[in-house]
Amino acid sequence: MEEKKLDINSIIGFVLIFGILIFMFYQNQPTPEELEAQKAEQAKIEAEAKQAAEIEAVKVMEADKPAAINLQDSVAVADYKNSVGAFGFTTASEGTTVLENEILHLEVANKGGQIVGAKMKNFVTYDSIPVYLIKDANANFGINFTTSDNRVLNTKDLFFEPSLTKSGDNQVLSMKAKVDNSRFLEYRYEMKPDEYLVDFTIRSQGLNGVVNTSRPIDLEWNLKGIRHDKSVQYENRYTEVMYNYEDGKIDYLSASSSEDEETESDLRWISYKQHFFTSILATKKNFKTANLRSQNLVEEENKEIAFTKNFETSIPISLEGGEFSESLNWYYGPTDIKVLSQYDEYELEDTIYFGWGIFGWINRYVFTPFYSFLSSFLPFGIAIVVMTILVRLALSPVTYKSYLSQAKMKVLKPEITEINEKYKDNAMKKQQETMKLYGKAGVSPMSGCIPALMQLPIFYALFMFFPTSFALRQKSFLWAEDLSSYDTIFNLPFSIPFYGDHVSLFPILASVAIFFYMTLTTGQTMQMQQQPGMPNMKFIMYLSPLMMLFFFNNYASGLSLYYFISNLITIFIMLAIKKYILDEDKIHAQIQENKKKPKKENKFQKKMREMMEQAEEQKKAGRR
Repeated sequence: MEEKKLDINSIIGFVLIFGILIFMFYQNQPTPEELEAQKAEQAKIEAEAKQAAEIEAVKVMEADKPAAINLQDSVAVADYKNSVGAFGFTTASEGTTVLENEILHLEVANKGGQIVGAKMKNFVTYDSIPVYLIKDANANFGINFTTSDNRVLNTKDLFFEPSLTKSGDNQVLSMKAKVDNSRFLEYRYEMKPDEYLVDFTIRSQGLNGVVNTSRPIDLEWNLKGIRHDKSVQYENRYTEVMYNYEDGKIDYLSASSSEDEETESDLRWISYKQHFFTSILATKKNFKTANLRSQNLVEEENKEIAFTKNFETSIPISLEGGEFSESLNWYYGPTDIKVLSQYDEYELEDTIYFGWGIFGWINRYVFTPFYSFLSSFLPFGIAIVVMTILVRLALSPVTYKSYLSQAKMKVLKPEITEINEKYKDNAMKKQQETMKLYGKAGVSPMSGCIPALMQLPIFYALFMFFPTSFALRQKSFLWAEDLSSYDTIFNLPFSIPFYGDHVSLFPILASVAIFFYMTLTTGQTMQMQQQPGMPNMKFIMYLSPLMMLFFFNNYASGLSLYYFISNLITIFIMLAIKKYILDEDKIHAQIQENKKKPKKENKFQKKMREMMEQAEEQKKAGRR
């Protein structure tokens, strides 16, 4: 019997394909003089684009930012009081008040009473800048309402009077927009030590008769996501609006569409998720309805892009007895399941998308806690390797079943070849005789596919684990500086479409491992490609590693590390099974023994046989 071994010609072919691609890109790259000219021109274009973007950003931010009032200018003060009517009683100075604990720094502006700065104190971006969720007027929060004298106001245009006090260890900031000393609209912030969740209460006193309750009152919350990751496209892929509604259902707006909008009812919280960080507005009594909108700001990979998506939410609210009364919470912090799960009142950990159905369940309740356990006493990269080894060992019985099926098919190869030759002009009869041989030998061509299908939930769960695992963020291993982002061993002087402007080593290693794995596993399948409908497996054997090489070059290096180790271990397991466990002579003897036994057909097999025989009879009748 012919034994499928690692074909040196296949290996050379794969290396040549990769070498030709690199040679083509090398040959087509410009000369040093052209390259310098291109760099100068590109630098000029980028500088002009950056300057234009900065000017536009300033224009947008200035447009969104409430106009400053010069309190020394009596005319300006008079104009302000005239525009806001009854709320002109408060004319506090421009400025901000700081709320700060060990992990979170917030700045609340007198103008609008809203948060204008939110900084993570323990985290930095890929280029070592502190992580900001709110900065330079990228966010707006306000309430649109109409007064009894038909003035349409927004709280972001009102001055609030700040008062910072302590309640035990908690910091309490009261911001009041006053009609007079006893009538006011209040924003109350309460920050606890070592917590990202901030209590936020909207209440009023004595405004019954000041606010026109017959007109709509809308709470508006807008935010433009600030870039934090090395690859803006990769970060943008996991930047989205998520929300909890109708007693625990979780849904989201599309992260890939240029624009998406949805109106939902009975909402518990709304999350503006920016990959590893999120801004959440939660309510103790559900919002009746909310209109949610997401707009994509990233068209291509560019180091100068500063924002990922633009998020907008509009929530109609109603007054109670003519007064404002909303008990809310703000969360500004990491999408770390260990942190989010602390706030079980809202189940904020659901803002992390672990995957769909059973895949998400496996990711959330198996791999996430398992990796947390391993990384508690192992370096983060070593923990990935150990987890991969244990997963592959757990799946080794499935690997054994798959390889056993391939071995049985290899034993039957001479007989299948004989059938193909005998009925080469009669595809129906060839298929019929092949299936009859499988039935007699007790072999199913699908038995090798079923074990592979059984592994899909595991593979997909792990595929979703690495982008969502906050534990991997900015953790290094070997040459990879950040396991949650791509590794770089060489920066290219040009950009390759679908590949990028850098070379990542882990995807190359994973591609090589996949190639060797496929050379071991596609032998029997390749012999069957002559049958109608079977794909060219040799082509797939070359295509799959190349797809891995290009597709994963911009993905998390931790994911490529997993695929490399996983395929490497699988190769060793299959070689061990082949050398020490399976005996092809015994398999052949067992198949011959199976042929002697009477084969009982089930209803499905009987029906299939009758249909094929009927088709054969009709074909013969047609020839007459």
